[in-house]
Amino acid sequence: MAQDQDRKRSIQRARYEFKRELEELQDIRGSGTELVSLYVTPDKNLPDVVNQVQSELGQAQNIKSKSTRKNVSSALESILQRLKQYREVPENGLIMLVGAKDKGGGQTDMVQKVLIPPEPVPINIYRCDSTFFLEPLEGMVTDKESYGLIVIDRSEATLGMLKGQRVEMLRNIQSFVPRKHTKGGQSQRRFERLIEEAAHNFFKHVGETANEVFLNRENIEGIIVGGPGATKDQWLDGDFLHHELSKKIIDSFDTGYTDEYGLRELYEAAHDTLEQRGLTREKDLIQDFLAEVRKERGKFTYGEADVRRHIQLGAVDTLLLSEDLRRKRVALACSQCDHTWETTTEDLDELENDLPDCPECNHTDVSVTEAVDIIKELTEMADSMGTGVEIISTESEEGQMLMNAFGGLAGILRFRID
Repeated sequence: MAQDQDRKRSIQRARYEFKRELEELQDIRGSGTELVSLYVTPDKNLPDVVNQVQSELGQAQNIKSKSTRKNVSSALESILQRLKQYREVPENGLIMLVGAKDKGGGQTDMVQKVLIPPEPVPINIYRCDSTFFLEPLEGMVTDKESYGLIVIDRSEATLGMLKGQRVEMLRNIQSFVPRKHTKGGQSQRRFERLIEEAAHNFFKHVGETANEVFLNRENIEGIIVGGPGATKDQWLDGDFLHHELSKKIIDSFDTGYTDEYGLRELYEAAHDTLEQRGLTREKDLIQDFLAEVRKERGKFTYGEADVRRHIQLGAVDTLLLSEDLRRKRVALACSQCDHTWETTTEDLDELENDLPDCPECNHTDVSVTEAVDIIKELTEMADSMGTGVEIISTESEEGQMLMNAFGGLAGILRFRID
């Protein structure tokens, strides 16, 4: 169970970091068509990619604008240098986003991003534009928990997977269960016994196939079953699934179809259940925190300064961070007296345009030496103290409360510090 929770937290953290990086990339603008986006699918031959970029570099010499020609050429040369670091395309493909960012006043700054995406790159793309091409990445920031899907009646069964919003059919099994016999007498009873025996064998075969398909598949959060009438319930009650899979049954729903379309119908029927399932744990965490807040001497903390102090003292059991936090932890240094200090800002550009004086010598020659997303910085601090970290969405009322009432930063404590 602990390993399962650690895996979920690791996926949650990676998804958040990818989402934040995507948001920052969406804000970047070039002064012309100087931002290069290169998407490489996992099955692409790396030498072919290199040849394509070299060809584009040759074509770039025909660009009329001198500054655009220079910036595009520099971006492509940078990509070629990065490609030399790989022996083959990574397992999920490769994304390179390189170009000259417009800083205003005729000033530019080179942006170089190499992304290893959390799931396979779907298409090979080369594009030059005033913005980076990010549409293929936008669907990768949503939760990608996987669920097994089974739709069944006496005529057929279909097994599939739900990952994010994508439904994939894995197996379709046709049955040879005869239809009901219409004649009377002993012949009818004997034929009905044969029908039930054939149905039982078909149900058993579906169970064995489900065991084969789902049992050793990693990261399946649950299984949902659908079908018309009471057939699906009969199959579920028949103990045809392996006991480890039976424990993962979430719910069952009526569907009119049991083919590939039935899988999509099942997903639509189970949508609210799955959405609620993902929010339940977050709600429980916030409710646990609020229960401590309501106590006279509750074990809780909130607000950035207090949360930091409690983490450093090892007093925080679970750190709660709102996914909507948009702050940077910034390191500053004075060139006059070498004093260094840290601050938090919601607008890094504004801070850099109006840097504070040194608090030690009042000198104005102060510079930013590092800027880190606050969730990443606090997470690393918490990791070093053995503190669990939960990134909370604002899709629930409780998640909105964490952000609006507690500043998006809170903690459930191991012990109080007076």
